[in-house]
Amino acid sequence: MPAPELTPPQSSLPEAVSRFGAHVLADAAARAHDVRAVTGGPPRASALPDPPHVGAALHAAAVPHPAAPPRLDGAVTEAPARGADLGPVLRGPSGLGTSGLRQLLRRAEPPVLPGVPTPPPVPGPPSADPSQAAASGSAPPEGRPIPGLYFHPVPEPDPVRVAEVSRRIKEWALDEVSLYPDDWEEEFDGFLVGRYMVGCHPDAPSIDHLMLATRLMVAENAVDDCYCEDHGGSPVGLGGRLLMAHTALDPLYTTREYQPLWADSLHADAPRRAYRSAMEYFVRAATPSQADRFRHDMARLHMGYLAEAAWAEQDHVPEVWEYLAMRQFNNFRPCPTITDTVGGYELPADLHAQAAMQKVIALAGNATTIVNDLYSYTKELDSPGRHLNLPVVIAERENLSEQDAYLKAIEVHNDLMHEFEAEAAALAAACPVPAVLRFLRGVAAWVDGNHHWHQTNTYRYSLPDFW
Repeated sequence: MPAPELTPPQSSLPEAVSRFGAHVLADAAARAHDVRAVTGGPPRASALPDPPHVGAALHAAAVPHPAAPPRLDGAVTEAPARGADLGPVLRGPSGLGTSGLRQLLRRAEPPVLPGVPTPPPVPGPPSADPSQAAASGSAPPEGRPIPGLYFHPVPEPDPVRVAEVSRRIKEWALDEVSLYPDDWEEEFDGFLVGRYMVGCHPDAPSIDHLMLATRLMVAENAVDDCYCEDHGGSPVGLGGRLLMAHTALDPLYTTREYQPLWADSLHADAPRRAYRSAMEYFVRAATPSQADRFRHDMARLHMGYLAEAAWAEQDHVPEVWEYLAMRQFNNFRPCPTITDTVGGYELPADLHAQAAMQKVIALAGNATTIVNDLYSYTKELDSPGRHLNLPVVIAERENLSEQDAYLKAIEVHNDLMHEFEAEAAALAAACPVPAVLRFLRGVAAWVDGNHHWHQTNTYRYSLPDFW
């Protein structure tokens, strides 16, 4: 009697997923009971705006909302609203268990959480000492947004979470990876990374999930500062340093004779120590496809570093379009691309790899990076040497004044933001699979949180006097 044939392995996604066709929608409908358990109701659908109004299309599309992230004591925190103009996409959770969320947000003081020190009340005028702000979870002096910049305001990140993430990341930086010497402490505190990551990941289920993003953010900045920028960085020899650091993310497999030498090298300097440790934490929490996705995006980032370094060595100012091409690689993309890992779920690899999704992620990275160019403009002008940023390149290549070049860079950012929102809305309508919708919502939250951090971090940034 012949042996029975094994059932061929089945993909977890429909065969026709690349076309976002009927199979995908049927699969989403079949799993509606799972979505109901998470969101308090089935996926909702609404019409997209007419084409002339697609600038805010993502915020007008209906995205099912995941359960609000539990606080450390098990209570529920509402995802922050982004204003009346943003529609239901980012308006927060609904359904069972969420009726008291707005009352929770109205508390004058954060709740007391077991095992977590309660931060002191935010003083009348916030402290200008960045170390105090980071330690207490209080907000820094509020900076004004760039006039004319298109963005969505967000509430101040949860101060209890901010305080705990700030405490843990400093402990990791000092005790686990020896990231910086004593005289860098003020700068580390002034980065306010706890506020940054809490604001960018409002759906993170726990502090542990937030720490995945926070360690990686700090490690990436250590590589940028120590290899490329103002803490000993140089374009000379950058390729070799980046390659060795990248092996802390994408490990070397070699012979028994040489493997120990490579392993020892991962402790040779602060950037490699930080990359190694942050990636170890991330891999333990992520799926294999999520980890590989992150490695790929970090390779993109490092390639962008090398392009900018090559121009610096040649004292070359690229054309504006060339600069924007470089910035599509040397940008924030690795941060929003892990929003599902930080959120405690997975966008399947087949869906993440779709051209439409890749375009949305790229546009989000491009827009958020131009935000950095604009807010860091005066900081970079005050630094030694010539720092390439979009206003500088536009002024040089299009023969504009500094002011006119800066204002044109704002227009470039706004165009990228509108394109990001239109493409995300189109994808949400074409493929309303729960994981896709939640991922798009997470990327939009990262974009908004990134702007909020840049606007309010007055320790690092100030605006030029162009208005």
